[in-house]
Amino acid sequence: MKSAGLEKRDKLETPEIAPDLPNDAVLVKAVQEGDVASFEPLVQRYQPRVFATARRYARRVDEVEDIVQEVFIKAFRKISTFRGDSPFEHWLMRLAVRTCYDFLRKHQRNKETTFSEFTVDEEHWLDGLASRPAGTPENAAAARAVVEKLFSQLSPSARLVLTLFAIEEKSIKEISELTGWSVSLVKVRAFRARAEMRKCLKRIGLEKYL
Repeated sequence: MKSAGLEKRDKLETPEIAPDLPNDAVLVKAVQEGDVASFEPLVQRYQPRVFATARRYARRVDEVEDIVQEVFIKAFRKISTFRGDSPFEHWLMRLAVRTCYDFLRKHQRNKETTFSEFTVDEEHWLDGLASRPAGTPENAAAARAVVEKLFSQLSPSARLVLTLFAIEEKSIKEISELTGWSVSLVKVRAFRARAEMRKCLKRIGLEKYL
C-alpha cells in the first residue's frame, strides 16, 4: 500500500499538495478502472485532513500514523464500492471517523486521572474556567492537555460523540452520517457521554468545574 502514496513519517507533518491535480471524480474513476497510480493524488489531497482527525483520538505519533495508514488502505480496498452519491471527501472522512472509533475500542485505557496529575498550568486553566465560565481562559496548550486527560477517561463512544459534537461542532445529523449511527442513537450516546463526563469530573475531584 505504500506504493499508493502513504509512507511512515518520522514526525507528523502536513505534506504539500501538488497543484493542478484532476478532480476527485476523475481520479476515483481511474482507480476503479485499475489505474493504481491515480490513488496517489487522492492521498496527497486528503492526508492532512485525515491526520488532523486521527490526532483527536490518538496521543502517540506512531498511533496517529497507524490510523492514517489504515484509513487509506481501507479506502484503496473499498474504493470500488464508492458510487459517487456524495463527494469522495465525505466518503473518506466517514471511513476515517469509523477507523478512529475502532482504534478507541481496541486501545481503550482504564487509567484514572487524579487531580494531582494536572500540571500547574492546567490547574490554572481550570481555575480560570471556573471563575470565568462565560469567557475562555487563555493558554491553549493547557486547555488541550486538560481536554485530552478528561476525554481519555471516557468510553470510546462517549469520546467519539463528544469530540464530534463539542470540539468539531458537528450537528446530530452530521454525526449520524459520519458514524453510521441512527439519529436517535446519536442523541442517546450524546446524553450518556455528558453523564460520563460529569461522573469523571466528580471522580477526580473536579466537581467545581461542572
